[in-house]
Amino acid sequence: MNILVINSGSSSIKYQLIQMPDEHIICSGLVERIGLDNAQIHYKTANNSIKNVTDVPNHKVGLEKVSELLMDSKVGVIKNESEIHAVGHRVVHGGSTFSKTTIINQSVKDKIKQLFDLAPLHNPPNYEGIEVSETIFTSATQIAVFDTAFHQTIPIEAYKYAIPNEFLVDKKIRVYGFHGTSHKYVSEKAREVLPNRASKLITIHLGNGCSITAVKDGKSMDHSLGFGPMNGLIMGTRSGDIDQSVIFYLVNALRYTLEEVNTLLQKKSGLQGLTGFSDLRDIEAEAANGNKDCQLALLMFAYRVKKYIGSYASVLNGLDTIVFTAGVGENSILLRKMICEDLDYLGIELDLDKNNVKAREIIDISSIKSKVKVLVIPTNEEIEIAKQSFHLINP
Repeated sequence: MNILVINSGSSSIKYQLIQMPDEHIICSGLVERIGLDNAQIHYKTANNSIKNVTDVPNHKVGLEKVSELLMDSKVGVIKNESEIHAVGHRVVHGGSTFSKTTIINQSVKDKIKQLFDLAPLHNPPNYEGIEVSETIFTSATQIAVFDTAFHQTIPIEAYKYAIPNEFLVDKKIRVYGFHGTSHKYVSEKAREVLPNRASKLITIHLGNGCSITAVKDGKSMDHSLGFGPMNGLIMGTRSGDIDQSVIFYLVNALRYTLEEVNTLLQKKSGLQGLTGFSDLRDIEAEAANGNKDCQLALLMFAYRVKKYIGSYASVLNGLDTIVFTAGVGENSILLRKMICEDLDYLGIELDLDKNNVKAREIIDISSIKSKVKVLVIPTNEEIEIAKQSFHLINP
């Protein structure tokens, strides 16, 4: 079965065509700068790697150009669109409505639209990807995989906020959690690799967006992101946890508008606000050259992750394994070291030689003496979306 996985962003479309159930990636690519000058289409197969600069005014044109490449007589990998049996769509926010992967119909689309206010940067382009895909891949089953679904097992004492009850009952204000597709993928990989050491897991997704999850017996029990994808860990441009009083002070005393506060906390804070850089590679290089702002930002970043590790170890009543994943988690030798330092009380000890790699496969970077295993597991959200789509159709 061929499953096309689509991750539709505001100005981009990531895609992979995956043969299931053997998880063979037939092709992958990216359409970027949609609606802007010099839009680019990247297309990669076992035999070809293509980059086209072309006019892509909207998502419909972008997906049409992808389908043309897929069926091209020279570089294509299928003969016609009927060879795509399902299209799996990443949808960031499923609210409390969707706790599992779902075949898309009009009712599902209507509910996704109702959640636009909860994820205004993500759900609208996710929805547009669905609408466009339905017109191009007409014989395929369209499937939604929700980032929030994995976290629907979080117990009420963890997901409910301490505000009047009607805000949960009537307004559905609660912890939803994000990056669930990634956390689910790496937690299951950890259970495959260490079946006897994976009852109590902490999975740490560190990229431009960052989150951490307490996982017990394969189920999410607590998570650092909440009602929206902005709190918890320090991120590339997002502040992470902040005292709510700061927001009122910005508005009432410093006369910021709510829109300005939102922009400040989402796009001008985090590592960007602390250093002027949002890319960790730049920050690490500057820190090595003596930039004190960058050195402090790394300390703050690692400190915040440490706090959550300690918190979630108590929630789980112990700890078997921690997992680093995503761009920073897989590649930053320095931050993994900083995060794991001085956690020997919890039984976490790193092997510095094993840690001295950028992970392209699953690696164990814990020392022989470490009571807790420390793994680096490259995430693959597209494979996870394909797996969930395949198992939905073939239960």
